[in-house]
Amino acid sequence: MPMTELPIEKAFMLIEPGPVILVTTRENGRDNIMTITWHMVMDFTPRIALTTGPWNHSFDALIHTKECVLAIPTVDLAEKVVGIGDCSGAQVDKFDKFGLTPLPASDVSAPLIAECVACLECRVAQYLEFPGMFILQGTRAWIDDTREERRRIHANGDGTFVADGDTLNLRSLMLDKLPPGV
Repeated sequence: MPMTELPIEKAFMLIEPGPVILVTTRENGRDNIMTITWHMVMDFTPRIALTTGPWNHSFDALIHTKECVLAIPTVDLAEKVVGIGDCSGAQVDKFDKFGLTPLPASDVSAPLIAECVACLECRVAQYLEFPGMFILQGTRAWIDDTREERRRIHANGDGTFVADGDTLNLRSLMLDKLPPGV
């Protein structure tokens, strides 16, 4: 079967990253949550790249406070995750509107989200104005091992999502590449 051309405007959908994450910030005593898919793990430390800009209410908090929490939602939170991304924290208290529970973090003022399966406290190590990329350094990680739902969601970029499926264990082929403790 031959390939057909895909409009270049849709090319990002082929490699849209995942999982969808929630980014929490706190500025001037006010918590906020942002939904984002444009992120990338850069190394094992962990260093993470996250792309956003001034059109996003959380952008100013990231610039000013230089800290955030990356919270990993699961499939059962998918509709809330989309709703969070569809309104602005400038007008809405998203924790209240979506019935989410802020928990205190240890290293940053931004809150963890109790309903998420995992959270990563981060500090902004660098901001690259072009291409609008924050380089985040993880400082502390949290996981809820009691949570039954663990499937994460991945955006296709067109309003549809894919849930994690079966895990392929190819660890034995990669042992020489993995850092100690992983």
